[in-house]
Amino acid sequence: MTHPALAGLGSGRCLIIGEVALTHDGSLGLAHAFVDAIASAGADAVKFQTHIAAAESTPSEPFRVKFSRQDKTRYDYWKRMEFSEEGWRGLAEHARERGLLFLSSPFSVRAVEMLERIEMPLWKIASGETSNNLLLDRILDTGRPVLLSTGMSPVEEIDGAVARVRARKVDVGVFQCTTAYPCPPEKVGLNMLPFYRERYGCWVGLSDHSATIYPGLAGAATGMDMLEVHVTLSREMFGPDVVASITTAELRQLVDGVRFIERMRAHPIDKNASAQETAPLRKLFTRSLVASSDLPAGTVISREHVAIKKPGTGLAPDRLEEVIGRRLARPVAADQVLAAEDIEGLA
Repeated sequence: MTHPALAGLGSGRCLIIGEVALTHDGSLGLAHAFVDAIASAGADAVKFQTHIAAAESTPSEPFRVKFSRQDKTRYDYWKRMEFSEEGWRGLAEHARERGLLFLSSPFSVRAVEMLERIEMPLWKIASGETSNNLLLDRILDTGRPVLLSTGMSPVEEIDGAVARVRARKVDVGVFQCTTAYPCPPEKVGLNMLPFYRERYGCWVGLSDHSATIYPGLAGAATGMDMLEVHVTLSREMFGPDVVASITTAELRQLVDGVRFIERMRAHPIDKNASAQETAPLRKLFTRSLVASSDLPAGTVISREHVAIKKPGTGLAPDRLEEVIGRRLARPVAADQVLAAEDIEGLA
């Protein structure tokens, strides 16, 4: 059965993905804790990264940033981040039990084959793998939707990847992504969402590394189809992605905000009809012409005889010039709201 969030892609409901990546730091128990926290925050999907050191790296791979005191090389780090197939299957089953889509970005063909066996419903291609045609072709063999990240790709490379997916008649989405941790507002690239939608006619979204909820809310206001945000249980956790992550409490705010925005976008208002609905309130909040003092019948009304006060149940203030110079048909008391029948010759 297709997950409702996946079935809803392109229908005006944004697919919200909580990205754990490697913030579990090699602990399967902590990975399961992330599943629960992301589900409780209301996201649609939880996403990890599946690294198999021997299939994707060499012992000479350098660290981009030397963050780990226990791993001598990047290869050692990837090795420590590995889970067994049984471990990944358990995470996928846990996610499904909590109503989440289970996703994990593969970084080798061996990772694709393992994730295929545990029936992952769609594929998220990491920015560094968009040009990896060998990996992409193996993923396309599954026939499942592909979401492409673009953090390191020029437009020509994205064109090629999208065309490659389309040639296999597979559904595709494109994430605007900037490879900066954290990403400053000047580099988020919100302008790319309509660009990708027009160029490719596909699902579009943000893979956001800003460590805030703001780009996600802004993207939702444009009607984007998908949003991926890095998530941490606390900003005091260990790991290279924590600095670019939001907390699970902030994820709850983000989800609520996106859903609020979607409801607004789905219900455009007719201003005249809306004003009619507020007619009873209008009488409370608007003003009327009122007598500024006790006035006898026959008084020729001058400006000083009339004040403008609440409520709006009598003659409207814009009729003041019609009233000036006419006679009162009957006596009125100070602060009495004036009606047409109080004034001679006024309809």
